[in-house]
Amino acid sequence: MIEEQNILETINMIKLYNLDIRTVTLALSLRDCISEDCDKVCENIYNKIKKYAKNLVVYADELADEYSIPIINKRISVTPISLIGESCKKNDYIKIAKTLDAAAKDVGVNFVGGFSALVEKGMTKGDKLLIESIPQALAQTQRVCSSVNVASSKAGINMDAVLKMAKIIKEAANLTKNEDCIGAAKLVVFCNVPDDNPFMAGAFCGMGEPEAALNVGVSGPGVVRAAVLSLDGNADMSELSNKIKQTAYKITSAGELIGRKLSKRLNIPFGVIDLSLAPTPAVGDSVAGIFQAMGLEHAGAHGTTAALAMLNDAVKKGGIMASSHVGGLSGAFIPVSEDAGMIEAANKKYLNINKLEAMTSVCSVGLDMIAIPGDTPVSTIAGMIADEMAIGMINKKTTAVRVIPAIGKNAGERLFFGGLLGQAPVMPINNLSAMKFVERGGRIPAPIHSMNN
Repeated sequence: MIEEQNILETINMIKLYNLDIRTVTLALSLRDCISEDCDKVCENIYNKIKKYAKNLVVYADELADEYSIPIINKRISVTPISLIGESCKKNDYIKIAKTLDAAAKDVGVNFVGGFSALVEKGMTKGDKLLIESIPQALAQTQRVCSSVNVASSKAGINMDAVLKMAKIIKEAANLTKNEDCIGAAKLVVFCNVPDDNPFMAGAFCGMGEPEAALNVGVSGPGVVRAAVLSLDGNADMSELSNKIKQTAYKITSAGELIGRKLSKRLNIPFGVIDLSLAPTPAVGDSVAGIFQAMGLEHAGAHGTTAALAMLNDAVKKGGIMASSHVGGLSGAFIPVSEDAGMIEAANKKYLNINKLEAMTSVCSVGLDMIAIPGDTPVSTIAGMIADEMAIGMINKKTTAVRVIPAIGKNAGERLFFGGLLGQAPVMPINNLSAMKFVERGGRIPAPIHSMNN
C-alpha cells in the first residue's frame, strides 16, 4: 500500500518546490539518411523525424496531465550532422540545419540537437565545413543547437579546434547581436562529450546508440533545497549527504516512471535518465539556493566548491539506486543565466569566472551560459576553452564551455534570452593575453592515465 505521507510528499515536490521533468529527448539515428544528394539527405532527415517524433509532444502532454508532473521541454537529438552531410557531393550544411529546424517546428519540439562534430583528434573535410557553417546555421534557425567535442581523456586537446571554436563563438554572437547574441547561447564546446545527454545545447545521438531511444532529464533544485532546510540546523555532513541522496532517489524514480511510460507509448526503447539538477530562473529553483541552505552565505563564498562536490556526489549516489540506466551528464549544473541565485551572486560580484572554473572541477559540465564582454579577444575565449578542456581531460569527466560574447556590451550590463535561458549579467574577465599560447596549435597530449587498456 502506498503510504499517504509519500503521496503528500510528492505533491509538495511538484506544487511547492518546482519538481518537474526538465526534458524528454528523442534520440534518433540518421545514419540511414545518408546520400550523395544533399536534397535527398534533407528529405530523408525530415521524413524520419516526422515518422518517429510525430506523437512525442502529444504523448508527453498526456502523461504530464495523467501524473500531474510538468514536462517542460520536448526535444530531439540526432546523429552528429558532420557525419551525415559529409556524404554529399555538394555539401550544404545550412540547408540541413534549416531542414532540422523545419522538422522540429512541425512536430512541436522545443529544440533539436546534433548539429555537431567530434574533432578531438582532428577534422575531416565534413567536420571543418560543418564547424564553419555553425554561426550562419544558428542565426538562420530557431530550434537548432550545436556542439563540438574538441578534447577527451584518451585523445588530448585539439588546440587547432579550440582556437577555431573560439572564432566560431564570436561570429555566432555577432550574427545574432540583435537577439542578445543568442546564437552563442545555442553552442557548446565539449571535452569527453557523452553520447546520450538529453540536455541542450549538447545533446546528440551517439554512434553506439540504437535507432531511436528516449532519454529523460530531471530537475529538482527546489526539492533538494527544501529537503536540506528540513534538517536540524546542527545536522552534520553525513546527515546532509544522506538527506540529499534520499531526495535524489525520489526525484529519479519519478523521472524514470515518466520516461518508461512515454517510451512504451512511442514504441521505442527507454535510454537513460540524466540525474543532473537543472535550475531555472524561477525563485526557489536554484542550485545556488541549495548552497545557502547548506550554510553558506551565498554562492561564491569559500566552501562553495566543497558544497558542490558533496551535492554532486550525493545526487549521483541517490539516483543510481533508483535506476539501472543512469547516463548523460548526471550531477548538478551551474549555468549563470538559468539560475536565479547564480545571477544574484554574479550581480553582487560574489562569483567571478575564476571561482566558476574551480567549481567546474566537481560539477556536471563547466562554464555554462556565462556572458562576457563583447570585445573579448578570440584568443582569450580560446584560453577559457583550453582551461576547461584540461579540467575534463585530466579528471576523466565531461566539461564544457558555453560563453556568450555580449556584442556591444561591457561588464555590468545584461543579456536577456527569456524562458529557461533566463538573463545573463556580463561578467568581467582577466585581460591578460593568451594569444601566443593558443596560436601554437597542434594537440596537447593525453595524460598518462589515458593508457589504461
